[in-house]
Amino acid sequence: MEAVQSFYTKEWFFAIPMTLMTFIAFALVIWRWLLNLNSNSNLDLLLADVQLNLKQKGPKAALNFCREEKGLIPSLLYVAGLEAAEQGVAAMRRSMASAVELEILPRLNFLLAPILAIAKISTMVGLLGTVISMINTFNKISSDSGNPGGVTSSAGSIGLALFATALGLLTAIPLVFFHVLFKAWIVKFETKMKVASQKLITLVLHVKNNPDDLDDAEEVDDDKAPKQRGAKVR
Repeated sequence: MEAVQSFYTKEWFFAIPMTLMTFIAFALVIWRWLLNLNSNSNLDLLLADVQLNLKQKGPKAALNFCREEKGLIPSLLYVAGLEAAEQGVAAMRRSMASAVELEILPRLNFLLAPILAIAKISTMVGLLGTVISMINTFNKISSDSGNPGGVTSSAGSIGLALFATALGLLTAIPLVFFHVLFKAWIVKFETKMKVASQKLITLVLHVKNNPDDLDDAEEVDDDKAPKQRGAKVR
């Protein structure tokens, strides 16, 4: 504790910026983690709901359903695909590929660059603080060369100089770990999006090739409609 207090009192011009970088970096990590949680969707339940809407009410109902969902796959990927569904499978693939490249991937990589930048800068700032402190310490030792206890009294200053590097590493190591973790999560999410895209195309093709399901649903609605209108007249 004494070393920490000495570092913040004597080397405050390095200690304060490094502490601020540490708090900001871990706030960004928490923010990115929460964004990842909100980006996820249960693909099995989502596909079941999309299939139900496609069969019973058609592509427009499925499109409106996906627009109301929170995950990136339904709200961006599936919306792009369903909007181009009337133009064919090739158009759906192009539309979803554009959504992935221009909208989804930038959102997934959001905050990763500042996290990695702070990880690198904190190490360099800590090393710079150590170098400057060591220069001042050795200058003090050289000026006290005639004093037999000069080197011994400066040993604490040398240890304090190394504390800046230690703080920089303690900030950088977890940040690099989380950056690699987030990158791996993005790769996994990209695979999930490819699977989801193919499954959506399969569902849309199934509905187009089997229009009887949609026609049956419309006929059921038509049968119910006159009864309701008749009840209102009475």
